[in-house]
Amino acid sequence: MKVLNMMTSEDIKRITSQTDLPLLIEHYKNEIWKWKQKESKWLSDKNLLEGSKKTIDELATKLIEISEENKKLKEKVLSAEGETSLVKAIGINSPEMIAVKKEVCELRQDNRRLSKQVEDGVDRMRKAGVI
Repeated sequence: MKVLNMMTSEDIKRITSQTDLPLLIEHYKNEIWKWKQKESKWLSDKNLLEGSKKTIDELATKLIEISEENKKLKEKVLSAEGETSLVKAIGINSPEMIAVKKEVCELRQDNRRLSKQVEDGVDRMRKAGVI
């Protein structure tokens, strides 16, 4: 008779006396307990898988949302870079900018000339003994 493994119908037929009955009951109790352990493990695995699936679904949805938002932001960046390039190109070569650059050059020349005049005046005053 197989006590540790599942009993076959031949094993059950061999049990004829009442003395073997408690052994048979104990065997089936053990088998029931093992199956309950397996069922408990299966339920635990099922719950874990369902939770993981839910998490994966949420992350996939979030990933799609973030990807769409990222795409929109990239489009905005490209648009802004294009506008900036246009503004720079137009601003640098515009007639107004050319006039301002010319004026800045003239002011720098005037500043150098005035600085030289002030320096010469200070030198003359030193030579005259005023300072």
